[in-house]
Parts: sequence; C-alpha cells; structure tokens
Amino acid sequence: MLPLPLSIALRHLSRRRRQTLVSVLGVALGVGFFIGISALMRGFQTYFVAQVIDVAPHVTIKDEYRTPREQPAVLAMAGGAVSVRGVKPREELRGIRDARGMLAWLEQQPGVAAAPGLRGSALLRYGARDVTATIAGIEPARERRVGNIEKDIIAGSLDDLRATANGIIVGIGLAERLGAARGDTITGTAPSGASLSFKIVGVVATGIASIDNGEAYVLLKVSQVLQDRPNVINAIRIRLDDVRQAEPLARRIEAAFGWRTESWEEANRNVLSLFVIQNAIMFSVVGAILLVAAFGIYSIISTVVHEKVRDIAILKSLGFTEGDIMRVFTIEGVAVGVAGALLGAVVGEGIIFALGQVRFEQAGGLIRGNQGFILARELWPYLAGGAFAILASAVAALIPARRAAALNPVEIVRGAA
Repeated sequence: MLPLPLSIALRHLSRRRRQTLVSVLGVALGVGFFIGISALMRGFQTYFVAQVIDVAPHVTIKDEYRTPREQPAVLAMAGGAVSVRGVKPREELRGIRDARGMLAWLEQQPGVAAAPGLRGSALLRYGARDVTATIAGIEPARERRVGNIEKDIIAGSLDDLRATANGIIVGIGLAERLGAARGDTITGTAPSGASLSFKIVGVVATGIASIDNGEAYVLLKVSQVLQDRPNVINAIRIRLDDVRQAEPLARRIEAAFGWRTESWEEANRNVLSLFVIQNAIMFSVVGAILLVAAFGIYSIISTVVHEKVRDIAILKSLGFTEGDIMRVFTIEGVAVGVAGALLGAVVGEGIIFALGQVRFEQAGGLIRGNQGFILARELWPYLAGGAFAILASAVAALIPARRAAALNPVEIVRGAA
C-alpha cells in the first residue's frame, strides 16, 4: 500500500502521460549525454596523464636557473641608490655542477630514483635524407628505474646500446622520416661540428608523437662525445613511487640546489588547464539540457496545480495541511527526476557503447596507437548526473508546490459556487 501523498502524486502524473513522458525523456537525455561526454573527456584526460606519467619523468632537473642570477655589480651595490645597466651575463659552461653529489642526495630520499642525462640536438642523415632530432644520452641501468622506455621498444632492446658500438634507439616516427630500420647505419652531426656514425639497434613507440617523431637514445658517454661536452650532464630525471609528491619534491630540490626543477604537473600545466576548460564546457552544456528539462517539469506541475485547485480545496477540507499539499506536488517533480535519472543511466550506457564502436584512421598528432575513442567507465558521472537531475526536478517542482499549498480552500469553493 503506497503512502497517500505518493499515490496522489503518481495519479496526477499518470493522467498526463504525454507531458510526463516528454519531461522524463528530457531529464534522461541530459543525464545520458552527461555520462557519455564525461566518459569521452575523462577517458582522454586519464589516458593523457597516464601516458605522461608513464613516459616522461616525474621531476626533471635542468642546467638552468628559473630567474637569471644577479650580477656581481648589482650585488656590490645592493641597497644603494645606484642603477646598473648594460651588464652582460657572465659566460658559463652549461651543465649541472656537482651532479654526483645531487645524485647521491636524491638516491638517499625514500621512494626516489634518479638518472643523469645529456640531451642535445643533432642532424641525423640516412642516405640523402636529413632529419633534425633530439639525442638523449642515458645510462641503461639507471634509465630502467626512471623511465619505461624498455617496455615501449618494439624492435631490439635497451641492452643493445652497450652491446653495439655507437648504438642508437630511435622513435618509430623518426625512423619512418629517415626511411631507416633496425640494423641500418646513420650519421649524426651535432651543432659543435662533431660527427659520429650510429647503428640503429632499436625502435621505440611510446604513443606520444612528439617523442616518437623527434627523439633518439644513445649511451651517455657517446652523447658527450657527439656534443663535445665530456663529463657533462644537463638533466637529471627523477621517478617517484608516489607521483603526488612530484611538485613538493621539485620545490625542495630547487630551493636546495638552485637549478630549475620542473614536476610533470608544471611541464604540462597548459594542457592540464585545458582539461579544466573542457570540464567547464561539459558541465555548462549538460546543465543547460537539464535546465530545459526542469522547465518542462515546472510546466507540468503548474498545469496540474491549475487543474486541481478544487481537488486541493477538498484535500484541505479533509484535513491535509499545507505541508501535505506541498509534499504531494514536490513528490511529482522528484518522481520525474528519479525516472529520468534511471532512464538516463541506460541512455548513457547506450552512448558509451555507440562511441566505443567508432573507428577512425590514425591521423598522427599528439597521441598515436589508438583507432577509437578512449572511454573511461567511472561510477561518479552516474551518481552526479542523477543527483543533479533529481535536484533540478525538485527545485522546478518547488515553486508550483508552494503555490498549491498556499491556496485558500474557502475562496476556491466560493468561486466554484
């Protein structure tokens, strides 16, 4: 046996089936699109962050300063009424000084792995084809601890760098641009004028086009020879057990040693800020859909209140209080919201399934290796979309419900008479 207010509310809705169905569908479409769009956007965002965390280091120490160091002339006149102009920065040999001490300090930190490297540009030549690339000098034993390049190698292995004289591992896109394959010999020329012959011992496919199309890996010592920078490193790459500690650790390192230190959040801040804008657009669009559906609920309940004024007067004469009357019409709005939320979950599942069937040709760009939409299956969009739909429906029903509760039964009966 249903409670009397609920029974009356359902009877009102059942008498206006067409309008009720339209309102329920409006709410369901809003919830369904929210679930579908959320799965699409969150899937891409989660995949991108996972790729960045998987491929790139969590923290990178560079051989530069965040702000130029003050010149001796400025320090000598500190606090004085003197303006120093036209002082050229002192020429310094680029490279991280006391790198061994920094590495020893980093390796003493819990949950931290670090690897030195020397990165520099070079012109790679194979036959008559020239391609500019970034050559990263690495130590394979340390690199295994800070990066996942080894699992992304699709031909050869990381150990081949040591087993082959002047071995080089190239990105898959870079190999395609050169027209070379594993086993081929290419020539690398650095801006310093030094030139070396390399044998391709591996091909790597990370899924990040900027890496696959423009990076190659050699032994650290080989990179130092090519760049004519013996015993110099210009980057220390760090990987953490807890990626959430990347930003605090970066600030600690920079404060202690002075070198510019970037966490993965800072390095990808522009892209992460775009995700915030994407989410804001998604919530705005879906909110507009649910707002239109809420107006439909408002219209239904307002019409029911107008048509049922005599019924309201009779109910009040029988002892129904204003709270009871208000509860009846609020239940109507909430019932439409609940029905729309449940149907919206089904619609959302259908949208996710349909998006999962879409296939498209790879067009390169930022991320490679996917031939369909990346979808995230999470519970919170269902809960959030349903809760917002029910809340919007309840608010839409509240105004006509309060008007119904405020009706005077005596005036209604007199008017009818």
